[in-house]
Amino acid sequence: MEPKVQVSLDYQTIAEAMTVAEVAVRAGVDWLEVGTPLILGEGLHAVRAMREKYPEHPIIADLKTMDAGYLEAEMMYKAGATFVVVMGVAHWSTVRGAVEAGRDYGRQVMGDVMLHPDKPACARMMQELGVDIVVVHTGFDERHEEVGKSPLDDLPGIREAVTIPLQAVGGLSIEQAVAGPGMGAPLVVIGAPLAVDDHELKPGSGGDMDKLYGILSEIVTRVHGRG
Repeated sequence: MEPKVQVSLDYQTIAEAMTVAEVAVRAGVDWLEVGTPLILGEGLHAVRAMREKYPEHPIIADLKTMDAGYLEAEMMYKAGATFVVVMGVAHWSTVRGAVEAGRDYGRQVMGDVMLHPDKPACARMMQELGVDIVVVHTGFDERHEEVGKSPLDDLPGIREAVTIPLQAVGGLSIEQAVAGPGMGAPLVVIGAPLAVDDHELKPGSGGDMDKLYGILSEIVTRVHGRG
């Protein structure tokens, strides 16, 4: 897979998300993520609004689904999502349900290995169930409590375990983010602390959109340059 850049819109309102999405698209970002906080704050309306505004961009609904895999995925696909995210620590039938919904609607599924005790095994299980992309994720609370923990630490083992595309998520610096494709994770996700503040659900760079545009443009240029 050719490297892609995804921005996490982990904000509380559609208005905030749209402001950053506009900057991200102008900077050349490929995929737009309706983050979990935005889904909690605005629900399906956020997915519909993003799809209406950006009809050609893949839209990721970061549901972090733990149950009712088919039904929750179906809701998001009907609203315009290209991908939904299901958790690997959920029951295997939840993962399977999300995959079945994806196939029925011609869409795709990301499987998140966050907090699974055996992440390579979790990734293999999800690949066998038909998940399209594995999310190698170190969560917000986890990385703040265990300072220095990074999704890049888990990448090598998971890369050996599966053949489907990977993305690394969680507290990455610019240098760490652009290193992803070289480590076997061609889908680069920009969230906290770059596009999102690392302590609250607000735009990163102190809300300075020009600075944020510069960060995103640099990452897009460097990631796409890897080809």
